[in-house]
Amino acid sequence: MNSIGDRLRHAAAALADAGIDSPGLEARLLMAHVLGVDRTSLLDRGQNIDPAAFDAALSRRLAHEPLAFIIGRQGFWTLDLAVSPATLIPRADSETLISAAIAHAPTRPAAILDLGTGTGCLLLAALVEFPQAFGIGIDLAPAAAALATRNAHDNGLAPRAAFLAGNWATALNGQFDLVLSNPPYIKAADIPTLMPEVAEFEPSRALDGGPDGLDAYRALAQALPALLTPTGIAVLELGQGQAADVTAIASAYGLASVAVVADLGGIPRALVLKPQKTFGSGDTDG
Repeated sequence: MNSIGDRLRHAAAALADAGIDSPGLEARLLMAHVLGVDRTSLLDRGQNIDPAAFDAALSRRLAHEPLAFIIGRQGFWTLDLAVSPATLIPRADSETLISAAIAHAPTRPAAILDLGTGTGCLLLAALVEFPQAFGIGIDLAPAAAALATRNAHDNGLAPRAAFLAGNWATALNGQFDLVLSNPPYIKAADIPTLMPEVAEFEPSRALDGGPDGLDAYRALAQALPALLTPTGIAVLELGQGQAADVTAIASAYGLASVAVVADLGGIPRALVLKPQKTFGSGDTDG
């Protein structure tokens, strides 16, 4: 295997045997990462490759380490983000929260809060769409807050974003026009059954929603009434089949549902909430 083409064919076959989706594409992305080029430039590099470096990257992927962790990057919304095992990998499904915020914010938010910020993907995407806003992202892990700070800088958003390590909103004293959160929502007993890329490599603290998957929603619902301005909204990511339960939890703390928004796969993914005492009861739409 002296040529890039030979190595790509071998890698794609090995990835397919390991049950990896899109093995040809992933082989090319690994090769581009090792070469330090865009994947469209692979054919321009001839045989200029470090075989050991490529084999090492391939071995990691064959062990089901997520491609994003190997490459160290992941796209989200219009952003290019650094990722690490300290955080969940941003997923396209979570972009539903940004679409929902754009559609349902009653006014253009000036202050945005992202609880459980991870890479900072939600807050940074919201700041792109609301250029007049300033945002704060909170994460339990200091390494996640540091990574989000790096992403803000890399995407030119550092002047309008601050990231802190903390336990949800316990250290905050203020109100926000928009609160975003992608909380842990997997039932604890279900985590070992997830695909190995998730169960073995992504941080369990960002996945584990407790025995029924709803622990984080209870904490959020309790905190949100004090965090939202009278006209503010919260947009929470949902796990499959959780919309009714989370809506009921929120209602018990004085929050009304504005909308349940489906992702591109048709799964209810984002719950939009507002303070009941200001707006009255709200209807849920799809």
